[in-house]
Amino acid sequence: MSVNGEAGRPLGVVKQFLVGAGLLGRGLGLVLRRPKLLGLGLVPALIAGLLYGTALFFLLDYLPQLSGAVTWFADDWAGTVRDAVRVFAGLGLLGVSGLLGVLTFTAVTLLIGDPFYERISELVEERFGGVPDEVEVGFWPSLRRSLADSLRLIGLSVLIGVPLFLLGFVPVVGQTVIPVLGAAVGGWLLAVELTGVPFQRRGQRLTRRRAVLAANRPLALGFGVAVFCCFLIPLGAILLMPAAIAGATLLARTALGQPVSPHGAGSTHEPARR
Repeated sequence: MSVNGEAGRPLGVVKQFLVGAGLLGRGLGLVLRRPKLLGLGLVPALIAGLLYGTALFFLLDYLPQLSGAVTWFADDWAGTVRDAVRVFAGLGLLGVSGLLGVLTFTAVTLLIGDPFYERISELVEERFGGVPDEVEVGFWPSLRRSLADSLRLIGLSVLIGVPLFLLGFVPVVGQTVIPVLGAAVGGWLLAVELTGVPFQRRGQRLTRRRAVLAANRPLALGFGVAVFCCFLIPLGAILLMPAAIAGATLLARTALGQPVSPHGAGSTHEPARR
């Protein structure tokens, strides 16, 4: 697969990355022109935000006890050294929790708002020509599939996110290479998570979704990294979730070689040749 520019020439990796990042902006434009889409997407994101905010409140409230529990080995150390170790441990716990929060928020929000995001994605698809041979999936089967995919992606996020966070303490590398690597990994996971709805509409599960996005990696990474960076902004994940869903639908259509302009005009992607 290859994203094409003018005269059908394949775009370079950097340009594909920028096209992918631009899909988030296009998604934002779509939801801002349709207040109904924006409203639909904000409800589950606000619910998830409330849940995560409550969890953060309790984490901060119990942080001294948690820091003491994970540094039990320092109980008999001198007071100043013991306190310094526990402060460091507390910061570490906050850091890990924050990273996991960013990586899992999308999966949890998608699970809560499955019907809402299904509707947003459907309206975006209709604007650009619909889905040939669409697969109708009932609510409960759709919810079960979303739950299974979300749990797998959350598990993967934990397995990758925690080691990356620990590597962040390595001098020089931890402050240069690791943040870039973390954004790339986080962006990839977000791209896979957010495209679940449009791929499910086509009867394609997680394995197929990953394969299609892997064949369009610069495009998928561009979109995912843009979303990841925006989600790091306070309230960004809540306010931009509707735009991320709309943009992910455009990403799925582009990766599958389907038009992303009204009535099929100006499609910028060439279908797969397999």
